[in-house]
Amino acid sequence: MSNLVQIHHGKGRADRSNPCPGFLASTLSAAVARNGYYIASAWILVERGYGTAGVATFLAIASIVEFIASPLAGVAADRFDRRRLNVAADLSRFVVMLATACALLYMDVFLIICLSAALFSFCDRVALTSSQSMIPVIAGGRDLVTSNSAVFFVMQLGNLGAALLAGPLLHERSPALPFTVLAAFFMFSAGCLALMRWQSVSRDVRIPKISAAQIDPSLRRLIVVYALLYTSAVLVSVMGSSFVFQEQKGTAVDFGYLEAAWSVGSLIGAVSLFRIEGAMSTHARHLMLLGLAALVLMALASLRTPWTVMLFAALGFLYNLGRVSVEVTLQSRVSVYLLGRAKGIMHSVAVVLGLLVFGIAAAVGDRAFPSTIFFSFGVVLLVSISCLSVGAGQAEEKGES
Repeated sequence: MSNLVQIHHGKGRADRSNPCPGFLASTLSAAVARNGYYIASAWILVERGYGTAGVATFLAIASIVEFIASPLAGVAADRFDRRRLNVAADLSRFVVMLATACALLYMDVFLIICLSAALFSFCDRVALTSSQSMIPVIAGGRDLVTSNSAVFFVMQLGNLGAALLAGPLLHERSPALPFTVLAAFFMFSAGCLALMRWQSVSRDVRIPKISAAQIDPSLRRLIVVYALLYTSAVLVSVMGSSFVFQEQKGTAVDFGYLEAAWSVGSLIGAVSLFRIEGAMSTHARHLMLLGLAALVLMALASLRTPWTVMLFAALGFLYNLGRVSVEVTLQSRVSVYLLGRAKGIMHSVAVVLGLLVFGIAAAVGDRAFPSTIFFSFGVVLLVSISCLSVGAGQAEEKGES
């Protein structure tokens, strides 16, 4: 951790209570609502006959807005009080969810969900950037692995809760019901943050803006790893409902089981970094995780239920283990005063790659099986691993010379 972070954490530690319980409660509640929003939207579009192309379009809109919002959210997180910013974003998501529920009763489903995605994604990116930028400060000088593992474990617990709620809320019920129920979780999240004791990051220390020179090769490789992990997750979001509905001939309940398997794997992945942290270098660990994810994605093309449920659990495990590792690495290399902008840059790069996947999925539509697209992306991951390995080797040679 940088000296600036350590200096900040050392100030006023004795006169403030631990904000972690309130922060974790907020993270849990917001995760239920956030993941539930995307599950409900994807399933409703598929159920109404819009298929993979409809879901891809919905997520592409969300990603375009995220791409625009990520740098803005990063600047806002570094400039304004992060807790208040997160509260405002939670309340905004609450309003968007209620408005979506009301509009679905009277207007076209596809139009409303797409408009909702644009508004929701902007608020969501502000909330996530400000929330995750708070972690080093809340950690208070404690181990970043422990702090991030706790946050991501709670986040995935919320995702699991959303997956378990998805079946009952979506099965033969009005599409407005899930959005109404889930909106209440955002209100609870905002309340937890508002009541949390928080000492905002001091702006006394002047730090220059992030420049290309500050993004060294190792940080660039970290950004690429994050982008690949992010894209593998959104690929599952795009194709998951069609994979169940078209290839597996399943129902909303079966889709909930698959989402639940992903979440269970993610829960285990969130707390597994302790076990392997010292076993290999950070870059080698990231390459290993990407390689295993590639193999799992490729295996989906040839296996059926219940093996697919196990594979989705494995994907969730690898994804969240990778996410925790990336977050810890980023927070240990970037000053807390620049963390919001660094996360904004990293997420923007990830969204660009995600948009490329969305575009391909939308263009292919229902002409290709979802498992075929999973297999193809697995091949892309293997090629990317080779490129990252070559880049790391060249960087080490330059360092030695």
